[in-house]
Amino acid sequence: MSKSKKIKIIITIVCISFIQGLQFCVSPVLGQIQEHYPDASVSMVQMLVTAPTFLSIVVAIISGGLVVKISKKKMLIFAGLMAGITGFLPFLADSFMLLFVSRILYGLALGLCIALNTAVVAEFFEGDERVSVMGIQAASVGAGMVLVSTLGGALGKYGFQNAYYLNVIGFIAMILIALFLPETGTAKVSKDEKIELNSEVYKVAFIGVIEMLFLITFTTNIAMHISGSLAGSTTVSGNLTGVFSGAQIVMGLILGAITKVTKKYTLPVAMLCFSIGGVLLLLFPSNYVMLMIGAVFCGFSQGMFIPTAMVEVSNAVNPASTTMAAACMTCGNCFGQLISPTLLNGASRMMFGEVTTSHVYLIATVGMTIAAGVVILLRARKKTA
Repeated sequence: MSKSKKIKIIITIVCISFIQGLQFCVSPVLGQIQEHYPDASVSMVQMLVTAPTFLSIVVAIISGGLVVKISKKKMLIFAGLMAGITGFLPFLADSFMLLFVSRILYGLALGLCIALNTAVVAEFFEGDERVSVMGIQAASVGAGMVLVSTLGGALGKYGFQNAYYLNVIGFIAMILIALFLPETGTAKVSKDEKIELNSEVYKVAFIGVIEMLFLITFTTNIAMHISGSLAGSTTVSGNLTGVFSGAQIVMGLILGAITKVTKKYTLPVAMLCFSIGGVLLLLFPSNYVMLMIGAVFCGFSQGMFIPTAMVEVSNAVNPASTTMAAACMTCGNCFGQLISPTLLNGASRMMFGEVTTSHVYLIATVGMTIAAGVVILLRARKKTA
């Protein structure tokens, strides 16, 4: 493959990742949204970030089978179009329900992009190059999150509705995907190479449920967690989410070097990064510097975990099944995000008698640490077996 073609494909991967980043465009203004719609519960407001994953689960599964009938390029162009359209729907009326529904519908684009982004990387790159490009993919997701989070926080100072304008990224990405992604047609399936998954894919997907169940608490709670002189600042919450995303970028760019050291333990190491960040968020809710450091570790967790998990599931199956494997992993990630606000807020109420961001971060940190320990033990046992 020529260098220019590789560059075009990487540009496409960045575009797809930016569409994924739009999931967090409302994250910095969740506090304002809560104030503007006082009748909406805290969990419902937090689900503006996680609600897209409900539809993403269904779409990801469907896309795994659709690749034999519709090309990846056509589905990704459609994803960009849907991201743009659903992002501007809330301008039609000042209604929390319209906003909530539009976020769910954005899940159409999110599900296609998460599943197909990995499939695009797997189709055009192999071996160590695949790991490196997957790291670039994770870094570009982080870059998209930096852009939408930072700009969303800045625009939010003049009204949370201004954050909706960021969804123009969907239309821009749609155009660039159409221009730069090679058309490879539909996936070919033979009698000897059917679309099928194995136990390794399901195991990694389950770990993905646990990772995202706890990790998403950073994004859904940070705007309401900051206290003291920082409380209520959309700029601060936007910057923290931007730092989280920036750390994901850094980790994505150095992922190839990191995995050579951590090897089979990359996933649990990623989980422990969140544990470190969670402790800092929990202990220093009014200290800007410590919150920034906590955001860095949480970003490292996502930047390390998602691309590594995607590489593991794509390497575990035959080429025709990579999209379905990525879809399965996507379902795990999305399901963890989807149930997080309800499950962890419920656990906070049951254990402490009330729902606070500090209690949620405590539960998430302890839960992630225990889960990482279990994964380490299981992988150590597998290595020595």
